[in-house]
Amino acid sequence: MAVGGPRRVTILGSTGSVGRSTVDLLSRNREAFQVVGLTANRNVESLAAQARDLRAEFAAVADPQCYADLKAALSGSGIEVAAGTEAVVEASRRGADWVMAAIVGACGLAPTLAAVQRGATVALANKECLVCAGSVMMDAVRQSGATLLPVDSEHNAIFQVLDRDRPHRVARIVLTASGGPFRDWDMGAMAAATPAQAVAHPTWSMGAKISIDSATMMNKGLEIIEASILFSVSEPQVAVVVHPQSIVHSLVEYVDGSVLAQLGSPDMRTPIAYTLAWPDRIETPTERLDLTQVARLDFEPPDDIRFPALRLAREALLAGGSAPAVLNAANEVAVQAFLDQRIGFLDIARTVEEVLAEVGDGRIASLEDVTAADIDARRRAEAVIDRRQAA
Repeated sequence: MAVGGPRRVTILGSTGSVGRSTVDLLSRNREAFQVVGLTANRNVESLAAQARDLRAEFAAVADPQCYADLKAALSGSGIEVAAGTEAVVEASRRGADWVMAAIVGACGLAPTLAAVQRGATVALANKECLVCAGSVMMDAVRQSGATLLPVDSEHNAIFQVLDRDRPHRVARIVLTASGGPFRDWDMGAMAAATPAQAVAHPTWSMGAKISIDSATMMNKGLEIIEASILFSVSEPQVAVVVHPQSIVHSLVEYVDGSVLAQLGSPDMRTPIAYTLAWPDRIETPTERLDLTQVARLDFEPPDDIRFPALRLAREALLAGGSAPAVLNAANEVAVQAFLDQRIGFLDIARTVEEVLAEVGDGRIASLEDVTAADIDARRRAEAVIDRRQAA
């Protein structure tokens, strides 16, 4: 915990799933934390309620059209209000010791990078920051002295059991995957799957986009890329195993054959709390793990035929350059098209594969390069979807 007073914190994306879990922990530990800033996309009602309850100094909404509503909702509170994408970046630049980067998608890149550039401790819940802009983000970490703490349960588990002083002793990292709601479905059933079925995750409570990524296993593909960058391991050193109970959150295998794992009940408040108090720990209200009640833990290899997103992610990681950013952007477009019922479930991965085949692995040297690759990939993905609908 911060020495000499409460740790000053900012939450980027406070009204989303991870943001709400973070707010819950802060509300249970009010004396230990002071809230500098909270941001949301356009959920004014929840943002205003959180800001008042936590006595935030600053609240920003990304959608400029929501400014008047937010200002009215926080009138008389003394909380500073702003709106627009620059306002969200401004929230990152304010003097918080710890910043939760929980904005989903590529729109979280700029504010997360702003927090990194000023040397903050950044709790990273946004996969896209490392998937799309890994070299840019890690260069900024090295230059500023910032600390990146992974929030994803898998990467957080690895962080907890990884010997960072002797990385050459690590044989491989093993990411666990729940397998999602379609783990046992055949291709015919998956082709007919509805958005409602796809978001019905068997063990985790998440937003729609992340739930769809779990159903396609693209979330695990993105995590392969993220793990490679965050822990400096090669693509072959990152394995995936399906573990339906979501009790073992990930494992690290060492050269002597030892395998260390982090276990816990499937509740995002555990990894969030680990980063929030790091290098200390705080109590959480999460259900305690009772292995006698769990009784069994199952593991099986992933099916790359039914879930081609894993292969696509590995190919993008090996290609490097802009390929991971293209993969992510095309996937975001395809997921939204599926949620809008414009394409079928299996068309998500097909769309991503077509876009990757059209685009080379261009050089990424700046956030502007990432943005350009992202825009181009989105345009191409929309064109692929239009062609598919017209066929």
